Amino acid sequence: MDDSDIGHQAHLHDEARRTANQIDPVTVEHPQMTIDDAYAIQNRWLQIELERGRQLVGHKIGLTSRAMQLAMNIDEPDSGYLLDDMVFENGCRLEVANFCDPKIEVELAFIIGSRIEGPDVTVDEVLGSTEAVVPAIELIDARSYRKHPRTGVTRSVTDTISDNAADAGIILGDCREDPKNVDLPWVAAVCRRNGDIEESGVASAVLGHPALGVAWLAKRYSDRGVALEPGQIVLSGSFTRPVDCRVGDDFEVDYRDLGTIEFSFG
Repeated sequence: MDDSDIGHQAHLHDEARRTANQIDPVTVEHPQMTIDDAYAIQNRWLQIELERGRQLVGHKIGLTSRAMQLAMNIDEPDSGYLLDDMVFENGCRLEVANFCDPKIEVELAFIIGSRIEGPDVTVDEVLGSTEAVVPAIELIDARSYRKHPRTGVTRSVTDTISDNAADAGIILGDCREDPKNVDLPWVAAVCRRNGDIEESGVASAVLGHPALGVAWLAKRYSDRGVALEPGQIVLSGSFTRPVDCRVGDDFEVDYRDLGTIEFSFG
């Protein structure tokens, strides 16, 4: 894809997010696009948002389970960005109409305390550089069709990456813990929708250790001369399947010792 194609697709995704109207996946027009093309579209979209006055506050990591990687025919996670208007508080009420196809995933967020950078970042370095671990819900969305209404074709990983790795927001819990005081792989959560258990999971499903996702991201960014900066939020990857969000849904996600996150959709 050339620079004009990348800019055009970035603007299409930006418009889809702002109007909550889905668009064709990029591969409909560019079936031979690469992962590099997809990240170029995502980065151009980020620049559009920053020029509008938004602030970059963090990053998300996705496709961290082996099952999801096999389903998408890749062998590593993907990533996206978090902006200031994508961060919501515990107890919030969101509007389904503001999204194209909203779903939620259960995760942990790492609040970066000191800069993380370089091609050889380890789990111990991530834990030592993390100010706090916070229970978090990722709100995901599909600005391009997950399954095309005309062709029935499911969008590819390059389409998802172009769409900011499906990232639409984060709901942060109230508990902030020093990661060295938490057995992170064994953090577990139960997600209830309207009182019924919809999903449960344990954080070791994220690459074996949720901090491994943060280390992977730091390594990937090092190729671009980018670091994870103090104060940034990093969503480390979901340890449940996505759960649909519908008008009237009330959610309660219980992380036991790390507290509960509650939110609803109108």
